[in-house]
Amino acid sequence: MKSIILAGGVGSRLWPLSREHFPKQFIKFDSFDKSLFQMTFERCLKLTENPDDIYVVTNQLHKFHVMGQIEELGYRDFNKENILVEPEGKNTLPAVYYGIKSIREREGRDCIVGVFPSDHLIRREDEERFIDTVKRGVEIAEDYLVTFGIKPRKPHTGYGYIKPSSKKLGEIGYLVEEFKEKPDLETARRYIENGYLWNSGMFLFNTEVFEEELRRHCPKVYEAFKLEDIKEIYSKIPDISIDYGIMEKSDRVGVVPLHIGWNDLGSFDAFFDEFKGDGNGNILFSEGMVLNSKNNLVKTEGNKLVSLIDVEDLIVVDTRDALMICKRESSQKVKEVFKRLKEKGDERALYHKTVYRPWGSYTVLEEGMFYKIKKIKVLPGKKLSYQLHHHRSEHWIVVRGMAKVVVEGKEYYLRNGESTFVKSGLKHRLENPGLIPLEVIEVQIGEYLGEDDIVRIEDDWGRK
Repeated sequence: MKSIILAGGVGSRLWPLSREHFPKQFIKFDSFDKSLFQMTFERCLKLTENPDDIYVVTNQLHKFHVMGQIEELGYRDFNKENILVEPEGKNTLPAVYYGIKSIREREGRDCIVGVFPSDHLIRREDEERFIDTVKRGVEIAEDYLVTFGIKPRKPHTGYGYIKPSSKKLGEIGYLVEEFKEKPDLETARRYIENGYLWNSGMFLFNTEVFEEELRRHCPKVYEAFKLEDIKEIYSKIPDISIDYGIMEKSDRVGVVPLHIGWNDLGSFDAFFDEFKGDGNGNILFSEGMVLNSKNNLVKTEGNKLVSLIDVEDLIVVDTRDALMICKRESSQKVKEVFKRLKEKGDERALYHKTVYRPWGSYTVLEEGMFYKIKKIKVLPGKKLSYQLHHHRSEHWIVVRGMAKVVVEGKEYYLRNGESTFVKSGLKHRLENPGLIPLEVIEVQIGEYLGEDDIVRIEDDWGRK
């Protein structure tokens, strides 16, 4: 069995916690020591038992997050060819077929493939049940396109629904009678009364069956993938979901019910289903003082004390550069803020103050008209690109570890407390030759301090 992990989403409903360049699947939420992507990867390992059987479909923005988080799990030799980079997002059907076609070509045969979003949460205590159910669904997937339906805990307007028919498939599955879009609350109650399941967006396919149904129901995608150049392929295919493109049209679709704790964390309101609150339902990820308040969610960065007084049903998310406050019932509208910020080119839709790179990360501590101060963290054995800037000079002060510095081909080392100055126009590189993370305070000085003022001469990561 092979696994495809879909890791290209932007998590716009969780802004400002989630940003386009660092979306929710890569965030390590307070209660977990691993990100949602890392937990998904480890679940897939239990299904395949071999990292080479796992494929990740992502985009150029998130490629290095995928590589870094897999490496952080200890799989430093993970096959980079198994990371499939889409040139542009075209929804889930092209992403799934990109993975399936790549698997068929490399294996030279048909096989069973599981498809799993990278941003879903499955409770730890239910993981073994999940693994067992997926493995038992393999028999059904030999002849049917299998989707997994979650037994609903309550009426929910944020999920699509699946109606199983009375026809059994194998021991645990049912033929699908119909799919339903996200309903209003009253309709959701009716669906639950009639035995409908939440549509989880997780699938199990025989690659041959999938390709047959794709050719029959969405020939534009099927034909486009006969081309060799991936950019040309994506320029010709429609933006289409797997549900709309195949699952809702095919008569060979089965559903396997999953009786597990599952959540797609699609909005801040969903946090109330997964994280434990106080006696009044308040979930505080920060130090808090609560007076006569209930059913609130508070998430801040740093050691900020939060006080709640006489309020209820509020969501408060405070980061270094943005504060979001809304009513619980309006949490789905957060994506509109994200959309408006992106439309006007505001970088707060894209980046946190902490930005992750394949070599580590940097955090903007302070900035003004002609200066910017960053804390740079370089992971052991990693190095930045050999580069130059036209409009800024940089002053580096080492605060932890040892730095190897290259300026115009000359190498030297800086220890804790030592510093150097790199003038604009000079080719330079920062590297961590040690065994512990290197931390450097960087002071940029210049008339233009944008991140696009980087000319890369040489880069380990193939970035332009």
